[in-house]
Amino acid sequence: MSTALRKALFVSLIAMSLSAEANHSAWAVSLIRDAEVENTIRTYATPLFRAAGLKAGDVKIFIVKDNTLNAFVAGGQNLFVNTGLILASDSANQVMGVIAHETGHISGGHLSRIHDALSKSSAMSILSFVLGGAAALATGRGDVGTAVIAGGQNMAMRNFLAYSRVQESAADNAGMKFLDATGTSAKGLLLFLEKLGDQELLSSSQQDPYVRTHPLTRERIDALSHFVANSPNSNKTVSPQVEAMHQRMRAKLYAFVNPMGRTLRIYKETDNSAPSRYARSIGLYREGKLDQALALLDTLIAEAPEDPYYHEMRGQMTFEAARLPEAAESYGRAATILPTNGLIRRELARVQLEFNEPKFTEAAITNLEASLTTEREHAFTWRLLATAYGR
Repeated sequence: MSTALRKALFVSLIAMSLSAEANHSAWAVSLIRDAEVENTIRTYATPLFRAAGLKAGDVKIFIVKDNTLNAFVAGGQNLFVNTGLILASDSANQVMGVIAHETGHISGGHLSRIHDALSKSSAMSILSFVLGGAAALATGRGDVGTAVIAGGQNMAMRNFLAYSRVQESAADNAGMKFLDATGTSAKGLLLFLEKLGDQELLSSSQQDPYVRTHPLTRERIDALSHFVANSPNSNKTVSPQVEAMHQRMRAKLYAFVNPMGRTLRIYKETDNSAPSRYARSIGLYREGKLDQALALLDTLIAEAPEDPYYHEMRGQMTFEAARLPEAAESYGRAATILPTNGLIRRELARVQLEFNEPKFTEAAITNLEASLTTEREHAFTWRLLATAYGR
């Protein structure tokens, strides 16, 4: 084999290796489980799913622990939302707008069609490898083969992004329809896209993934602006209860992903609001100051004794400190208030199994079997049930 051809094939192998590595990295996501965050996002999403003609229960929602702004759908009816997007949102309405857009991708069948586009792009890439090798062999120059391969790669990428832009506009149009059908303002989606607009001027390595995976165009912004100007729902706001859920969710996530010093800069000790106390309580717990954390959390429980998530948070704090009776009581209270939540029932069973006593084992089996009505695809739940059956 000639040196030129070896160079061309070497370049091809590097390109394929980098492509495989990029694909692997794209899916190396870290998911978090939290009943409050998951239920808050589902509260936003359920009306939109129904407006799209989807069965809300069939769409699975995943929270990705990633500080970049992104949300995407993959593998069928699976919606992934980054913690970074939630934290960067100013209101519940902005997250609703993004979910409406992603719902447009699901209802439009874009996931199956995008595979066809990828196949065509891949075919063009492979063809460029072959032509590049042939050019290098014919000319005796490796740089010619490299140029042909690079040109083919660029053409494939341009074709795929052109296809992707069409899908983004279609998802926008569908999302606007779903927002109107649910009486929800589309201002949130417009504000979110405008927030990302300046990122198109950055290099791809500095852009948030949402910009790279959801190509922005002036036409998309203009279409949304026109819709907002004419929709009867544009000046509607979400209910105070939903906005309160959003601010609590953001406070909780912020405290979990940031050190206490940074949390205190946002949620100051002089701020006596529920989200601020919630965030500071979690921050104290993460610093190992459990008694101070519980004292602050207990002020929230005293004000809202029927809130399952405060009790759940107390259960987590005390369980991780090996204070099993307190953890069982707190998780038990959360499960009584919200008996259909599989994640809470599973965590209660987890605490009960730690007692390693027959009466608690029987109770754990009951809770785990109830949990499996919604948690059937989660291996950890089955593992706990196997442990309980074994005992």
